[in-house]
Amino acid sequence: MAEQTTSAEQAELNPIFIVSGGAGALGKHVARIALSQFPDLTPPVIVIPQVSTQDQLPAIIAQVLERQGIIIHTMVDPLMREALVRACAEKQIVAIDTIGDPLACLAQLYQRVPVGQPGLYQRSHEVYLDRIKAIEYTVDHDDGRNPHELHEAEVVLTGVSRVGKTPLSIYLGVLGWKVANVPLVKELAPPRQLFEIDRRRVIGLTIDSDVLGHHRRWRNHAFAGTAGHAYTDPEYLYEEIQHARRVFRQGNFAVINVTNKPIEETADQVIALINRWFEHRLVK
Repeated sequence: MAEQTTSAEQAELNPIFIVSGGAGALGKHVARIALSQFPDLTPPVIVIPQVSTQDQLPAIIAQVLERQGIIIHTMVDPLMREALVRACAEKQIVAIDTIGDPLACLAQLYQRVPVGQPGLYQRSHEVYLDRIKAIEYTVDHDDGRNPHELHEAEVVLTGVSRVGKTPLSIYLGVLGWKVANVPLVKELAPPRQLFEIDRRRVIGLTIDSDVLGHHRRWRNHAFAGTAGHAYTDPEYLYEEIQHARRVFRQGNFAVINVTNKPIEETADQVIALINRWFEHRLVK
């Protein structure tokens, strides 16, 4: 059974200093996991982030000595790690190295030299979170939903029904692009927001009418013919496509013909267009 610690004793607990070349999130996480095994102890956990030069070490060592603390460090830079370990040894400070041994073992196993650059995990995690946010945005803005938020999209796809807007949107979303798609219906005016956003972000999708007819007949059959005759009528399909092209011309939008193209090829074209117009962006 764990012994209970009084409030006076809690106040005197030796602090844990997290020393990191990055934000210190990993070291703090390690400290919390370890402390969870001592539920009656709540020592101060002090994060010292962005430690990138040896000139910073004397002040850190002095602070730890003054408060009789210990150090948990996650220094990936080998020179900084060695300097910190040496400084702690000289002052007899307990220093827990959470990254040095794993790096050494992996380097030996794979015969590779670690890059020693802090923050890489954080960056890769941020990329992952950005992709999740992109997928969520894309799903929330499928099929014309939330047109008042079109200005937040990195890509807006527009075209007639069954031209392939949704699968292309999801594919781009998985790659990390925030995509909205807007259906064009001959009897309805497009949302005004489509013409208010940066036209370079809007891509019109067109398709040959016979291929569109095939897609729609298959879908109509799958849903037991609930869409009605006009949905698959060749003359109506032609008029729909012409209406969409007029909308594309009105907005001066780029147009991609998706007839018999795999989704990957169309996605590559969309990304190439966006990157060409916004040169500061990198391909995701």
